[in-house]
Amino acid sequence: MNYELTQVPERTAKPRESGFTMAMDKGLSLREAENFVEVSGEFVDIVKLGWATSYVTPNLDKKIAIFHEAGIPVYFGGTLFEAFIVRGQFDDYRRLLDKYNLSYAEVSDGSIDMDHELKCKYIRTLAEQVTVLSEVGSKDAEKIIPPYKWISLMQAELDAGAWKVIGESREAGNVGLFRSTGEVRSGLVEEILTKIPFEKIIWEAPQKAQQVFFIKLLGANVNLGNIAPNEIIPLETIRLGLRGDTFSHFLDTKSLEKLV
Repeated sequence: MNYELTQVPERTAKPRESGFTMAMDKGLSLREAENFVEVSGEFVDIVKLGWATSYVTPNLDKKIAIFHEAGIPVYFGGTLFEAFIVRGQFDDYRRLLDKYNLSYAEVSDGSIDMDHELKCKYIRTLAEQVTVLSEVGSKDAEKIIPPYKWISLMQAELDAGAWKVIGESREAGNVGLFRSTGEVRSGLVEEILTKIPFEKIIWEAPQKAQQVFFIKLLGANVNLGNIAPNEIIPLETIRLGLRGDTFSHFLDTKSLEKLV
């Protein structure tokens, strides 16, 4: 950091098991990717090329190289995995990971109906090739999954070989873990946490209020995903209690009492 402040929560160091930040790239140019890495690379653990944007992104290999050269892994969004699966092209998908030298992959079923044992089979197979992130939850706002099922799905996918499970919210943060307004389904979150260790979950939380909720609930080193590139540094200040939303959260109460 650029200068000293006391009573700032300690952040985990890369490679992190907790305090993980996943940035979502929805179509950065090469120059934008370079600028992003220069400013925010220190605080980013992995970059997701959102849904199937990699299919139409120009200079894809060059952009991936920019992130890799900065020591930031890249993976394709889960929707691309689903696009290959629904077309019967799983082997093509595996070859694609090798082609672009990707060491992570996301397995999801948010846009298609898939037997869960089949999904776990894909996780087991891919886990022999790469580190697997598996996403739980539907992109359909009308499909409400009860807490017990979130828990059973997450645990089964971890048991199948997923490194971490991702709580679905889409890039807008208005499905899955959240109501259409963006409000957190707090009862659902707290129920999940009774069974699944917090360090095993990446919570998709693109909106500031959602990030604040999880940081206040689980601390500075909660895993958060679907963070926009221009929101990485703002998120880091929320994690550290250096933005109004969490300003007093990490302070010793004696510090606040001195001002009264």
